[in-house]
Amino acid sequence: MSRPAAPRSPLPLVFITGASSGLGQALAAHYAAQGWRLALVARRVEAMQAWAQARNLPPAQYAVYGADVSQPASIQAATQHCLQQQGVPDVVIANAGISHGVDSGRRGDLAVMQRIWATNNLGMAATFQPFIQPMQQRGSGTLVGIASVAGVRGLPGHGGYCSSKAGVIAYCESLRGELRGTGVKVTTISPGFIATPMTADNPFPMPFLMPADRFAAKAYAVIEAQRSYCVIPWQMGWVARLLRVLPDAVFDRALAGRGRKPRSKEGDSL
Repeated sequence: MSRPAAPRSPLPLVFITGASSGLGQALAAHYAAQGWRLALVARRVEAMQAWAQARNLPPAQYAVYGADVSQPASIQAATQHCLQQQGVPDVVIANAGISHGVDSGRRGDLAVMQRIWATNNLGMAATFQPFIQPMQQRGSGTLVGIASVAGVRGLPGHGGYCSSKAGVIAYCESLRGELRGTGVKVTTISPGFIATPMTADNPFPMPFLMPADRFAAKAYAVIEAQRSYCVIPWQMGWVARLLRVLPDAVFDRALAGRGRKPRSKEGDSL
């Protein structure tokens, strides 16, 4: 049985998963600059501590929680620690995610796909779940799911990642309907190509590539405006709209010969 939540601070609190690098770290930096308190969550605790210390963040402004979002018990332990130490967050950003190319003809890649879904989908639900009732009782809060333009249509060799992000979009839409009228908002953000370690090894062109700090600033504005869905950068929103309406034959020809994201070595070892 969980302990009572900590008293509410006058400073708003954001809970961010995947905060040790990439989008999560960029979001943490932007929220810190706006004066928010931070609940930083990732497997690499030392990396988060080093980042916060390098930025000279006062100890009262942040807390670090080690967790693996693909393991529900692990991330939910982190959420309970946050509730006890820092209180109910104003914003929860389920950002943690992984991406690997997969080949569905290889048996070992089934385990890779399972890990992608466990992290990107179940991990998001397990991140949100402990905060929903406390937010409902308070009558406010925002749950943010980080999806991807890759969730709009399936790309060859990216079946695990594309399907997981399509799942994020549908899940957040479902959750938004469930929470309608409770004061708890749900925002889905679909990044296009953002310069992070996740995109660094993509062997294909990345149009409208955006620096992570610019993405974080735009995402912050979207969350503050309580928008239900947004693609960042906006140009990729038009690309997404085009992808949705392309006939299958045209879409398949357009993707023929496109470079594929490298497969995980994990799939070769199984």
